[in-house]
Amino acid sequence: MKTVIVGGVAGGASAAARLRRLDESAKIIILERGEYVSFANCGLPYYIGGVIDDKSKLTLQTPESFRARFNIDVRTSNEAVKIDPAAKSVTVKNLKTGELYEESYDSLILSPGAEPIRPNLPGVNGENVFTLRNIPDTFKIKSYIETAKPKSAAVIGGGYIGVEMAENLKESGLDVTVVELSDHLIAPLDFDMAADVHRYIKSKGIKLYLNNGLRAVDGKTVVLDSGSFDSDMVILSVGVRPETALARDCGIEVNQRGSIIVDSHMKTNFADIYAVGDAVQVDDFITEQPSFIPLAGPANKQGRIAADNIAGISSEYTGTQGSAVLKLFDMTVATTGINEKSARSAGIDYDKAYIYSGSHASYYPGATNMSIKALWDKKTLKIIGAQIVGFDGVDKRMDVIAAAIRFGARITDLTKLELCYAPPFGSAKDPVNMLGFVAENVVTGKVKQFFWHDVEGLPRDESVTLLDVRTKTEVSRGKIDGFINIPLDALRDRLSELPKDKPVYVHCHSGLRSYIACRILSGNGYDCYNLAGGWRLYESVINEKTVPEYICTECK
Repeated sequence: MKTVIVGGVAGGASAAARLRRLDESAKIIILERGEYVSFANCGLPYYIGGVIDDKSKLTLQTPESFRARFNIDVRTSNEAVKIDPAAKSVTVKNLKTGELYEESYDSLILSPGAEPIRPNLPGVNGENVFTLRNIPDTFKIKSYIETAKPKSAAVIGGGYIGVEMAENLKESGLDVTVVELSDHLIAPLDFDMAADVHRYIKSKGIKLYLNNGLRAVDGKTVVLDSGSFDSDMVILSVGVRPETALARDCGIEVNQRGSIIVDSHMKTNFADIYAVGDAVQVDDFITEQPSFIPLAGPANKQGRIAADNIAGISSEYTGTQGSAVLKLFDMTVATTGINEKSARSAGIDYDKAYIYSGSHASYYPGATNMSIKALWDKKTLKIIGAQIVGFDGVDKRMDVIAAAIRFGARITDLTKLELCYAPPFGSAKDPVNMLGFVAENVVTGKVKQFFWHDVEGLPRDESVTLLDVRTKTEVSRGKIDGFINIPLDALRDRLSELPKDKPVYVHCHSGLRSYIACRILSGNGYDCYNLAGGWRLYESVINEKTVPEYICTECK
């Protein structure tokens, strides 16, 4: 049995290693047109920023190590230029010698990945304009910084790679500006969760141009749809597209985007040709709709599944849910599942909840708060998405929620999880549990919510009561117009000030004390609504003001 693999990074390398572990006698060839295989794509920005200072650490395997450990024939600088499915052969070009040769196969795995989009705009091919996909791109950017000594950099695109590049360019001493076409950074986030990211990244000295697109690069002038600014270098990070011309040209089915269409076994429309990684169309795990979600974790899993099926083990890929995490200086941003925009597009009737919880017990030094948002399907109560923005402990909470989604958990099931607790690591009621408690209160009707986007539309007349139950000190830092202040601990003694024949809309700092206020009010015959996420979320979204970070002990 002979398997040829086109592409030797995440999906291709994973497939090759798995296939060898399953079949010691198989002949396995990796064709990689670049100079490197099995390199750490996700680590490339951190070499530019100096966090990774040894370039050899960017490569997880070499052709020699693949040969020694796995007996795999890895051919770098060898590009597959044509596939003949009928003859079951690949035409290969040796990029060093120019030689063309044929390589037969019993099974073929395509793992060509995705290439950065370089928009057709004036000046984007200038010597100071870069994209980042592979190790040579990384060395080119690093060399430019060391030799040309630029003082400033523009990052066009505020996705994961763009934000990581902005951080690492800033850490390299450059003055950095990020340009993003949409109204917020990091597309999987909703705008309300991205607001904290905007405030934080600006506090680090990075300038943002949101709702603005690139029009041209004129030497060292970056021309936008609205305005312009000077920058010594430009990083294009406006997205990627599947690199699938080789597949399309031989008759392999692709969708309108160009992604290779595969079944759950990673098979294409040709029985002996498989495809994996960023080049393939996947089913969104939540919506079950065809999607393009280029991530390293799914690519590795798909490579393993393709190898299983070639070796005779029936193995299926069950969809991508988009679990991802991002480091931004000291901040951590994590997402899984879908956001509100995607839920609306999919026609899902959903509800949502927010909490603002400490990374560990507030009495143990060093705790910081994290903002957590979750969406669930109203009909089934299944969790369909979550977003967390914070500092310590974000990744482990998101991993728990991602696992819960994968196994079909309902939002109320989060209340049942028994998670590890000690004061340095968490709280007796972990933030994941707290998220479940808040959602359970909503689902069971113990509390009715209103949201930051409802506040402006609330009447400022005698038809409703708008109530702020924070302390007077908190109110002095900022307030929402029209809300009267009665601190929570004085509420029972001042109920006579609130007419019972009007609905009461309540808020506190995070939503917890106002929930308690709603329970007091409801127990005394009032119709009460709680501001989900509280003043903190409202202020962040509406104003993006810099406010002191502190642990609200009453919010525990």
